Order: sequence, then C-alpha cells, then structure tokens
Amino acid sequence: MSSNYRWSSESGGWQPAQPSPGAVAVADSWLIEEGSTTGPDLHRDRFLSSAAELGNVAELELAWDALNPLLPQDGRWFPRVDLLASGQLTLALRSAPPRESSVVAWLMEEPDPRLLPQRKGPELELLDGLRAQAREHGAGEAVLSDRDGYLLEGAYSSLLWWQGERLCAVPDDAPVLPGITRRLLLKIAAEDGVEVDFFLPRPADLAGREVWLVGSLHGIRAVSGWVPEGLAAGDAVRAATWQRRLNQLQG
Repeated sequence: MSSNYRWSSESGGWQPAQPSPGAVAVADSWLIEEGSTTGPDLHRDRFLSSAAELGNVAELELAWDALNPLLPQDGRWFPRVDLLASGQLTLALRSAPPRESSVVAWLMEEPDPRLLPQRKGPELELLDGLRAQAREHGAGEAVLSDRDGYLLEGAYSSLLWWQGERLCAVPDDAPVLPGITRRLLLKIAAEDGVEVDFFLPRPADLAGREVWLVGSLHGIRAVSGWVPEGLAAGDAVRAATWQRRLNQLQG
C-alpha cells in the first residue's frame, strides 16, 4: 500500500504518488482505529464546505467518496486530505501515535496570529510552529487567546471545561475551527441533559477546573498542568467516562 496518493481528474481515481509540496488551501484529518472512525461524515462535510469556494465541489465529493478502498482496516491511522492552492488533491496515509489522555497546556503571551482560524489548512505550518514553542515551554499544546486576553482554543484542539455540573464551551461564532470532536461532545451533553454554557473564558475562569483540549487524534485530553505556572489544574473526574461515550460513536 502506498502512503501518498494524488487524485487524477483524468482517470477519476486516486493514484500512488510522491508527496506533493505546495501551499495548502484546505485540509482535514481523522482517526481510524481498526477500520472505525468517529464522525466521518462530519469530517467530509467540513472539508467540502471549506473547499466549496476554491474548487469543483462535485469532483471533490467524488474524490472523497472514493477514499474508502485506500483506508487501512487494521491498526491506528491518521490520514490527511489536502486541497492545494494549485487545485491538486492529495491523500497522506499516516500512522497515528498512541492516544494521550492528558496534556500540559501553554498559555501563549501573544494574541492569536492566525488570519483564517475557521479553515483548517492554510496555516498548518504556523500551528506546527506554535506547538513547537509549547514543547520548548515543557507543554504539549499551545492555547490561543484574542487581543483582549480571552481564550479561544488550542493550536490543534477545541477548548471545553466544567463549572460544577455545567459543561462550558467557546461560542460557535468565535474565531475558532469548527471542531468535530467538540461538536460530538456537545451532542452527547444534549442527549444526557447536561446544561452547556457558551462564553469566552479568561485564564482565571479555568483555575482549579476540569479543562479539556479535544480533537480527532486524541479525543479528550484533560489539562494536567498550565504553563506558565500559577494556574491550578483541576482533577479530571469526568474525562474517562466521556471518552468512553465518544468511543461508542465510532462506526
């Protein structure tokens, strides 16, 4: 099995190819575990919605729907589809690292530098750089804030937290990526009758609380510590139970 593919308009199929350099206009990635994926249709819809203004939607739909025969049915994988600025469509089959259940979060001092926060793809190199800075600070994820100091999301994760029995989330209209895992967790909350509050928090609002940074690769990662020090991390009393609920959505 090849690790990289390119969509051929001429043949109407995916062809083995070398990695294609070039600016990324839209990207999406999702976790496959033993052939199962959580929210595959949501990933498809997000990609096509973002790409609609940049390419031939009918052909993009055809290409996405032709992915299944290429996707591994055993093991743990994290494939990524890119629509390049050139119009080329590529697929990279990547093995996924072991799941992390917790993470140390770095609170960036500078405001969110992204120009297109609601589209995954064009600023992936920037986000990689922010995560690298987080590692230099002894953390596993960078948490971005706006110019007024309100927290938005992680470089590659959505922000959720608990206040008592109420789940809290950043508002849908905030300048953040429409996270698939976030959406599924909010759906679970609605099904279970858990009340959800939507607002932009300041760091002090998260002191001592159970905070999650969630995404397709790791699911729920409970924040076990904050950098810089001074903000207390709360105990992750709900994370494991909600992760099991999330796993049940795989299909």
